[in-house]
Amino acid sequence: MKKLLIIAALALVACKEDVADTPPDPVEMTETALSFFCQMNIAEHGGPKGQIHLDGYPAPLFFAQARDLVAYLKSPERDAKITAIYVSDMGAAESWQTPGRSNWINAETAVFVVGGNVAGGMGAPEIVPFGTSEAAEVFAAKYGGQVMPLTDIPDDAVLGPVDLDQVLETPA
Repeated sequence: MKKLLIIAALALVACKEDVADTPPDPVEMTETALSFFCQMNIAEHGGPKGQIHLDGYPAPLFFAQARDLVAYLKSPERDAKITAIYVSDMGAAESWQTPGRSNWINAETAVFVVGGNVAGGMGAPEIVPFGTSEAAEVFAAKYGGQVMPLTDIPDDAVLGPVDLDQVLETPA
């Protein structure tokens, strides 16, 4: 009997660890979602969005631009453990102005177009996420830029100064 209790206890611990390691699901973007950096309503701005889930926080941090999300990831001033990172799949978006409320993909498996001539929701050059390399390549052929995974995005693509005189396109 004692042996059976020990086995049951070990099984429960193993199950608890599995649950703890499961990342949270993405949260649908609502009309009231505010961008972490500027506290503006992100639904009012076009282009790809992002959300980061932090350990111990009940709601994700939303970002008005995918660029802002990557800047947050590269920032040394974070103190909470990141449990999940999601970005808009612009290959599944209705349009640039309507990037979608629930077409979130894991940022760690997404591919990004970096250095394209497009403006994000807040007017800065955007880093555009896609669920497939094929969709990213089509976008890069039209707007320029390089296709790469999240881990290859250079710091200066998100942390460097923004050239306010640079004329950027807003995709259709």
